[in-house]
Amino acid sequence: MKIKIVALKKDEDFKTLLKGQKISNKYFIMFFKKLKKNSNNLNLSIVAKKKTFPKAIDRNFCKRRIKNVINQTIKKIALNSNYSYLVLAKDNVLKKNCFEDLKKAMFEEFNKIR
Repeated sequence: MKIKIVALKKDEDFKTLLKGQKISNKYFIMFFKKLKKNSNNLNLSIVAKKKTFPKAIDRNFCKRRIKNVINQTIKKIALNSNYSYLVLAKDNVLKKNCFEDLKKAMFEEFNKIR
């Protein structure tokens, strides 16, 4: 079954997710909440704050890196598409040697949610 990642668009979706459960580590903060929907789409948004990453290059790189890790996670772990996720990136994501640690942290956090 192919899962398509869909970004959140409405302001009220973000507000309801911020009231949901929260998991934090040194690379990101993940908010998640169960929604009343059944579909093949995974609601997931990645946010890199302008205050944390002042350069657009860094924000885009951070989002690409996290999205790549999430795509690898989806291939190995069956994620529940009834949840919506919001990932807030921290400045440790930009470190050069942190990709494997980021991937390991992402696997652990998604395993906790399942």
